[in-house]
Amino acid sequence: MAKSKKMTVGIAFMVFMSIAGFSLYKWIRFGVIDAGSIFFSFLALSFFFNLLNWGDHEGGGKKDELDRHIETQSAKIGYYVLMILSGLILFVSEGTGDFNKIDNYPLVFVVGLTFITVPITEFIYSKKFK
Repeated sequence: MAKSKKMTVGIAFMVFMSIAGFSLYKWIRFGVIDAGSIFFSFLALSFFFNLLNWGDHEGGGKKDELDRHIETQSAKIGYYVLMILSGLILFVSEGTGDFNKIDNYPLVFVVGLTFITVPITEFIYSKKFK
């Protein structure tokens, strides 16, 4: 990795650590959990990993067949991990495994969408080739 890319990756990591550290400080010191800080921490972390993997914060650039294969496989795995984690978050945040006692309907809707996102996307995309 070139020196400038290493420095960019380091800066991205420092930005992530700054945002995450400030969020953690606010939580420990004041008992405040800020959704904006959590969101931007994840955004900075995604930039860091894109820079680390592809050398570009958008994950773009010229990619060979191996790079496209890595993207495809990691997208599939990431989809299923996100599906499982969203279900776990639903049950942990509600404190119950009984669907009749769950009141967080937006999160139930999001968990439901995780089950249909890929099949619908594959259906629409397959129409392009049929």
